[in-house]
Amino acid sequence: MDTATIVLLALVSYKAVLIAVGWWASQRNQSDLDFFLGGRQLGPWVAGISYSASASSAWTLLGLSGAAYTLGLSVIWVALGSISGMFIAWYFIARRLRMASHEHQLLTMTDFFIYDLSDFWRVRIALSISVIVLFSFVFYVAAQFQGAGTAFADTFDMPRTEAILLGALIVLIYTWLGGFWAVSLTDAIQGTLMAAAAILLPLAAWHFIGGFHGFVEGLVAVSTPEQLSLSAGNGLLLGGGVILGGLSIGLGTYGQPHLIVRFMALRDDAARRQAALITAVWYVIVFVGMVFVGLAGRIINTELVDSERVFFDVANNVFPGLLAGLITAAVLSAIMSTADSQLLVSASVLSHDLKLEQRFPHARLLIGRLAVLAVVVVATLVALFVPAQIFARVLFAWVALGAAFGPLLFARLLRWQILPGAQLAGIWLGFGLAIVLSWLPNTAGDVAERFLPFAIHFLFLFLMRRRA
Repeated sequence: MDTATIVLLALVSYKAVLIAVGWWASQRNQSDLDFFLGGRQLGPWVAGISYSASASSAWTLLGLSGAAYTLGLSVIWVALGSISGMFIAWYFIARRLRMASHEHQLLTMTDFFIYDLSDFWRVRIALSISVIVLFSFVFYVAAQFQGAGTAFADTFDMPRTEAILLGALIVLIYTWLGGFWAVSLTDAIQGTLMAAAAILLPLAAWHFIGGFHGFVEGLVAVSTPEQLSLSAGNGLLLGGGVILGGLSIGLGTYGQPHLIVRFMALRDDAARRQAALITAVWYVIVFVGMVFVGLAGRIINTELVDSERVFFDVANNVFPGLLAGLITAAVLSAIMSTADSQLLVSASVLSHDLKLEQRFPHARLLIGRLAVLAVVVVATLVALFVPAQIFARVLFAWVALGAAFGPLLFARLLRWQILPGAQLAGIWLGFGLAIVLSWLPNTAGDVAERFLPFAIHFLFLFLMRRRA
């Protein structure tokens, strides 16, 4: 069989499993707590791997490997920033947030920000959070659908429009059916496939290019001095910007609502500790593996026009048709793993945070599912008619969400006493700076866009806190 046939058979079988999981999970949805948080019964393996897959997906397998192909060794700071952000999230945020969620019966990230405020401020802050999340997620989900279109187009020579529509439909079906259980279980399956791909492909590429000596000699032969430099060939000042800009990717971790809810759904603290270890191992495997794939891709093919296809190019060169097809299927699964989680959070924003469930108390689950449909439609239109590079599109949404909510999350976990008006102002300050700085010319490592919005928001909250 040719590669396209192999991928088609693998995808049909695999997506049938996902839809079956969605149907099974739908039987467990008796309330909005079940649909949005899985009844707070998330175990360590599902929590750790589903968190990892939701945090990474297409931007890691396609975007990070593509950035390594283009930029070279300096991309290692992006990987280290992502890994460090994960450690802080699991070892500082998760324990405190899980306890607060259980104690106050919170369902969403928004609930955590507003549960102790007056009705006046609850409404205004919840509305602001909802607008920012939905705006950012439309672009984030669109990037996943765009990644699916790239994978389908490469494999089946399928028109881009049909590929995006097909990927969106599959995600819609199993998210619509099963809610949080379906999303978490399917993400765990997909995260396992991603980790397997991140082990097998680098090992095969390592063997293909001749091991350590082949890698070093080949990389030196095909790279510019800037690509071989950890500071992208810059001096002390600009080189520091490259390093800080890469590490600042981790700051976005703390404001991602589709990751935060994983902490709120954990069964107990023992599950959190085990999940943290599982997540750490997964992150190291996948992020280091994808940086290596991008660098090895330069040795294998120096004439790749679209750097974000280096993953597929390496797979097709180092694997026979069967394995190359299965690797492609793994990429498609990775793309789905982030889109479904974000769609579920979008549903919780529209139905729970904006209180539509209270207006229609007998149709809570229906409202959540209609919200998923609405976000899928808008994100699909963005993917079809406003194309952009996957890495850039995800980076914008990631930074914007992190700058808007990350500093406030830390402030509340640290029990800073901050007036609600200042909390609201801080949210819009971080989000607004992320948008403005994304429009300005790039700085070394994009440090202005990635670091300043979060840092300025955090400093603002620090100055506005009440001193005992």
